[in-house]
Amino acid sequence: MKPVKVGLLGLGTVGTGVVRIVEGHQEDLSSQVGSPIVIEKVAVKNLDKKRSIEIDRSKLTEDPWEVIRDPEIDVIVEVMGGIAGTKEYILEALDRGKHIVTANKDLMALYGSEILAKALEKQCDVFYEASVAGGIPIIRTLIEGFSSDRIMKIMGIVNGTTNYILSKMSQEGASYEDVLIEAQELGYAEADPTSDVEGLDAARKMAILGTLGFRTNVELQDVQVRGISSVSKEDIQYAKRLGYEMKLLGIADRQDDEFSISVQPTMVKKSHPIAAVNGVFNAVYVYGEAVGETMFYGAGAGEMPTATSVVADLVAVVKNLKLGVNGLKAIVPYKPKKLKNDEQISFKNFLLLQVSDKAGVLAQITQVFAEYEVSLESVVQSPNADTPDAEIMIVTHNASKASMDQVLHHFEGLDVIRRVKSVYRVEG
Repeated sequence: MKPVKVGLLGLGTVGTGVVRIVEGHQEDLSSQVGSPIVIEKVAVKNLDKKRSIEIDRSKLTEDPWEVIRDPEIDVIVEVMGGIAGTKEYILEALDRGKHIVTANKDLMALYGSEILAKALEKQCDVFYEASVAGGIPIIRTLIEGFSSDRIMKIMGIVNGTTNYILSKMSQEGASYEDVLIEAQELGYAEADPTSDVEGLDAARKMAILGTLGFRTNVELQDVQVRGISSVSKEDIQYAKRLGYEMKLLGIADRQDDEFSISVQPTMVKKSHPIAAVNGVFNAVYVYGEAVGETMFYGAGAGEMPTATSVVADLVAVVKNLKLGVNGLKAIVPYKPKKLKNDEQISFKNFLLLQVSDKAGVLAQITQVFAEYEVSLESVVQSPNADTPDAEIMIVTHNASKASMDQVLHHFEGLDVIRRVKSVYRVEG
């Protein structure tokens, strides 16, 4: 049996896991695909770096082009990260007829449509399961498992760092700043955590999921993004009082052929299964028109969970090679993009207002909501021990984003409202 030869770009955390699985599970893999899978060549940044695995030094190179241009290599596995240079490696590999497995969410979110179009032209596979939610097979599920259904909503915790921070704030009453430092010390957050905590990482993943779920080209700029850096421990305590947990959710919502997609801190009803997902774990909730509610849960990052998804894609490529059907599963968006406007985007809202503690205040506030046709689900008023003011917690029924923007703008000129302390989306 002629072995399938693999070129590996990157030997960091995920690349190391890929080598462990391919070499350690060789008998199982060979039995599935009908031939050995061999890692032929590996591009690394530093040949002399100490590594946690033994690998033949003759297979290592500091020149990625040496891997791309090797005529013996059938499949390129890209786990090095980066965007511009990596895109050029991938496109040339496709031009040379090599199949691609990648874990690169940034690349696929920004240039996925171009890469997939090239793959279709060259009849090559491009698989990228590991780019979203680590070890959860959500991409293959959207492409294959829901192929007979029409997906109406995708709602996910797709960033483990922010979920860890919000979980600790909820469970321990700690501040955002203290938990962020702890997350950095544990290696869950980068020294510069901006991409995670400001929602950019989750936005890239939601662009990928939205493209696959709605079969239209969702670009990063289509995702409305708000991070968690402004979430206070008081916000989380108020949420808990009302029966909610705070989560950074990516939400892609479709009605007919028009959709909206966002990433934002969201108050989730405790009865919703996604509210119970804590720590660095990820979960993706999918609502199909036919199947109804489903949810997928698991490790969203880490060496072996992510490498498992990479190698599963590698197995799929090799099976297609054996069947001669490579390049036939690329999902190139075919529906025109129709974004909802602010009048069409509708959801429940939580507001925390600091107001003058005197008669008639609540009546003035509810009058503003009535003026813009926003109905209220609950209103709770309580004194603030630190000021002579009072605090009012409000949860609305579903209201359009346009109406809520008008309400908040009106509040800016209302003397009885000292401050709009918090505004969050509500789900569940």
